[in-house]
Amino acid sequence: MALTKITNFDDWVDLFKVWQTDIGVDVKELKDYKFDVKLADPDVAEVEFGHYRGQSKWPTVMHIPDQRIRDALQNLIIYQGDTEFASVEQQRALLKCAPSDYDLLSIYRVMAEEMRHGWQMSYLLVTHFGDEGKREAEKLLQRRADEHERLLGSFNEAVENWLDFFAYTEFIDRDGKYQLQMLSTSGFAPLSRSMKPMLKEESYHLGTGNSGLQRIIKAGKIPTAIMQRYFNKWVSTAFDLFGSDHSSSAQWAYTWGLKGRFDERTNPQPPEVGKLNEAARELYRQEVQGLIDRLNNHVGEDQPKLTIPSVKFNRRIGIYKGQTFTVDGEPMERANFKEYVASVTPTDADREFLRVVFKENDWIEHRKIDHMVN
Repeated sequence: MALTKITNFDDWVDLFKVWQTDIGVDVKELKDYKFDVKLADPDVAEVEFGHYRGQSKWPTVMHIPDQRIRDALQNLIIYQGDTEFASVEQQRALLKCAPSDYDLLSIYRVMAEEMRHGWQMSYLLVTHFGDEGKREAEKLLQRRADEHERLLGSFNEAVENWLDFFAYTEFIDRDGKYQLQMLSTSGFAPLSRSMKPMLKEESYHLGTGNSGLQRIIKAGKIPTAIMQRYFNKWVSTAFDLFGSDHSSSAQWAYTWGLKGRFDERTNPQPPEVGKLNEAARELYRQEVQGLIDRLNNHVGEDQPKLTIPSVKFNRRIGIYKGQTFTVDGEPMERANFKEYVASVTPTDADREFLRVVFKENDWIEHRKIDHMVN
């Protein structure tokens, strides 16, 4: 689609429908799912942190006192919206090969809700940010994950199979939970009010990933060594999603009241504003470690336990960018690193093994549709 002139949100909705067709989503399968804007009642009326703490949250962009703050806010919304549409593009091919009716309905729900999240962010751009916001909302529908045009690395990676999908929803969507939670305390009221409905929907996506991985382990048909390589793939890129260490952008977003800490409302300690990304990443790492520990409760004695890769492994953003560490965090020779990464992330042999396994219907513990969580 070439860029067009959007005059209102209805114009954008027309382009959204074209995007759905272009990427191959059969809207008939979405059944009665309704795309709409959801704004929760405000939890807190005042800016909760930073320089403007205690002042009323901004109901419109025109109330924001500094153009730099408006620009930074717009950028936060663009990046969030870009991830939502990208995830649908990454997952859409799996609609043709769901292991069960339960999983087909589950992935349709995940994709529909991700589309709604992108819809929500586009609504904010079109409604509050003038002509530039309208252009950026349209660009959200222009970029393509399979052409490596999305703004963040994880959202240009291929989701090739259902093990990919469950690892993606376990680890990448979990980063999404962190981003949404940090935006939920934003001083821009329409953004903070957007987050509660999105977080509620996101919780289903996380549950889908976690239960899917448990079901795979319980079925016992896919070796944990293969699962580990998919964990290495997705967790390492999830670490990148938290941004650069010592980020000035994160510091300004906090100072300006746009994006709080993950535990902003429960953490009594003053923030280390120079280490905001590192702090969020460490909370995420601890949460993922706990999830993997619980998954290991289902791993048989004849299989190796699953582990979390080191935060130093295969990083493309931050202080470890371009450095060569093993999945255990040990330094290694640069000359051998490319081959090493290829050996500890999904291999062609893994993909072929899974292709054969997926032909049967016993590689995952089955669930009935009436077990679906609402």
